Amino acid sequence: MTDYRSLEKLPDTAGYKPGDVLVLVGELFGRGYANGLVEEARRIGMDVIGTTVGRRDSDGTLRPLTAEELAGAEALLGGSIINVPLEAGFDMEQVDGQPSVAEQLKKAKPDEWASISFSPDFIEKARSAGTARMRAALAQVMHQLASRIPSGANVLFAHSMAGGIPRARVFMPLLNRVFKGTGDKFLASEGFWNSDLGRLCDASFNEVTGDTFRYLIEESAALRGRLGAAGGQVRYAAYGYHGTAVLVGGEYRWQSYTPYVQGWAKMRLEDIAAEATGNGVVATVFNCPEIQTNSSALFLGVEISLYPLLSAIRNVAGERAAAPLFERCQAMLKEGETVEHLLERADAYLASPLLAGMLDFATWPHHSTREQMELMLASSAELLGMHADHKQLICAELSRIVFLSTGRLMVHASWNPGAAALWLSHDIIARLLHDELGTGII
Repeated sequence: MTDYRSLEKLPDTAGYKPGDVLVLVGELFGRGYANGLVEEARRIGMDVIGTTVGRRDSDGTLRPLTAEELAGAEALLGGSIINVPLEAGFDMEQVDGQPSVAEQLKKAKPDEWASISFSPDFIEKARSAGTARMRAALAQVMHQLASRIPSGANVLFAHSMAGGIPRARVFMPLLNRVFKGTGDKFLASEGFWNSDLGRLCDASFNEVTGDTFRYLIEESAALRGRLGAAGGQVRYAAYGYHGTAVLVGGEYRWQSYTPYVQGWAKMRLEDIAAEATGNGVVATVFNCPEIQTNSSALFLGVEISLYPLLSAIRNVAGERAAAPLFERCQAMLKEGETVEHLLERADAYLASPLLAGMLDFATWPHHSTREQMELMLASSAELLGMHADHKQLICAELSRIVFLSTGRLMVHASWNPGAAALWLSHDIIARLLHDELGTGII
């Protein structure tokens, strides 16, 4: 277990300069955490080089992007992309003549989830095959980077790979029950996690979310050495999640979305960063606050802890400076609803005695209970129901602020982080927004 260490002071301006390079390891899709990192790198004059996970043809073959796909991906990134498929995971790997995990699960039925199993050692063999493919692809990426990055340049490798739900239809109805189920549809996360399907997800999350950071650090060792010998500095940053300190009852309290079953993989990510740090590599996992994105839509209720960010910003900046943001948020609510009432209801949920057992940092991540899920989902529905238009949500505006803020903090804190894992709380985000370093975010 990593010790909790919040970033308590705004970082000094990093030593990155125009001509230095941000390498994003993990493809950029839509709007999410990594957008903030990319935007900050461009703002300070860094060149941005991206990667792609590639695409699968209808027969399952992994391939690079087509010219049209590459042009679209580079336009979204605002930089060039090395067109080598960096697809993490092992659900499509065929080993020893056996069908892949995805193929074996094609006919699986959700109501049979507890009895689904795999032959001995198959998952580990598939995982080994996926690891070998990933490492070989990373080696190709490093070979191309060696000719693209100027000698002596400073480089920030940013790891944004996460998730790892195997590609099989059986999972979505089950995960909907785990993350959104109430009443008869409730499925306890612990029961699912202890099944063979749950153990498969655990192995997949570890591989995609955690172990790819190790592969990145190890496969870039030669390039890191050459850049360092020429006077360049190389840093590694990864996106983590391990709960967030938010205002509850007027005081900052660590809390977490539950059930965050990816949490074990996120702790593995922290352990990998700590190991690298012990070996003299500057690698940091930045544990970021919750946001709402397309990829987080499955985790209904994760957005509740976003709302107190409004109070944090007002506490630091003052009523007058925070007024434009509050006015934008008020305009998103139904007639008769107020931002203050929304904040009161969010606080009531976060302060609920039902959550008390899930506030223990040492035993994170926690599994769900029926009562906790029903309270969380009802609270989420109540807060979302205060909005005039579900396509114009306060949590979307706050998510934008969070990913821009965390990106800015990560770029600058990565230069001299002081720890292998740092938590970015609502307090440090509010202070960033009130500082010259945060100019232009809100």
